[in-house]
Amino acid sequence: MDSQAGIPLHKEKIWTRDFVLICISNFFIFLGFQMTLPTIPLFVEKLGGNDQLIGAVVGIFTFSALLVRPYAGHALESKGRRFVYLTGLVIFVIAVGSFGFLPTIAFLFFMRVIQGVGWGFSTTASGTIASDIIPPKRRGEGMGYYGLSGNIALAFGPSLGLILVGIISFSQLFMICAILGLAAFFLSSRINYKQVYLTQQTTTKSKWDIYEKSALEPAMLLFFITVTFGGIASFLPLYTAQKGIEGIQLYFLVFALALMASRTFAGKIYDRKGHRAVFIPGAVCIMVAMVLLAWLPNMTILISAAILYGIGFGSVQPALQAWAIEKSPKHRRGMATATFFSSFDLGVGIGALLFGQIGHLFGYHTIYQTSAVSVCIAIILYIILLFKQRKTV
Repeated sequence: MDSQAGIPLHKEKIWTRDFVLICISNFFIFLGFQMTLPTIPLFVEKLGGNDQLIGAVVGIFTFSALLVRPYAGHALESKGRRFVYLTGLVIFVIAVGSFGFLPTIAFLFFMRVIQGVGWGFSTTASGTIASDIIPPKRRGEGMGYYGLSGNIALAFGPSLGLILVGIISFSQLFMICAILGLAAFFLSSRINYKQVYLTQQTTTKSKWDIYEKSALEPAMLLFFITVTFGGIASFLPLYTAQKGIEGIQLYFLVFALALMASRTFAGKIYDRKGHRAVFIPGAVCIMVAMVLLAWLPNMTILISAAILYGIGFGSVQPALQAWAIEKSPKHRRGMATATFFSSFDLGVGIGALLFGQIGHLFGYHTIYQTSAVSVCIAIILYIILLFKQRKTV
């Protein structure tokens, strides 16, 4: 409905039945994923792995997701949203459910590849489905709300996983994660998916068409931001244990709550003022958080870093995602989403692999010093992009 029909564009409804379903489905799949995030390194350690193997097991997941995303983007336009999303969820459930029954790191490594395929399909599809449902004039706000579904899972998932792994076995934990994926499957099967209308543009593709050019700038910035996440997800529990600082569960909870809080207002700021009002303040918060983690003398600093990281990441990520989608042609929205999340995967994967080596050679604190440099690079690149835009106007 539009303003000509008597309803202002900013009053277009976001919270429709389908939007609620995709948000709840996204919550369950993210909860299952987030519960494994801090526990996979502990599982690898139990199987006899060191820091380098932990980085490899974490990193291979994101790289397999990265490789499959371009195909997922094409499939979204040619085979439809429903097929890609449900297929991805099934693959994810099978992979995660198998983890607790794997006897060696080699088998775990292989199944993490399979999990990455399912994750790449499902998350590329869900972000595209959400962007289809949200009114265009409220996309920044809507993507912020959609992101909250994953953030709420993040608020409880890592802490819940760490608590459960102290009570039940790893195999039982991973089975619970698989059941959450099944819940996402059944909910998403009830969504009324938008029909994909094939055109010459969507059906005639080069085999080298693996990204959406218009989404490269926000995707590149996201890469340097999400490198930091590879260091936090893979090594922060081990780092705090080495430092003798308790409360890693509280870190993830506070981080996620701050993330959720920032999402409630950052998307609206983006819709009104654009990414210029959101990116640099958010990135500075992330950089300061990394500096605090590199220092990390006590619990107070750990929680302060969690707050700053949550505010920063919750502001930057949905703004960059909305930017990537808005710049892309409508028939390339699936590929734009694939390009955007590929940069997320690449950042986390390279971060995990790189930081595994850095942590092994120079200590865990160096991981977060390097992360701060990565965010600084993102800020510099963003400023360069702004100057280029001004010259072309």
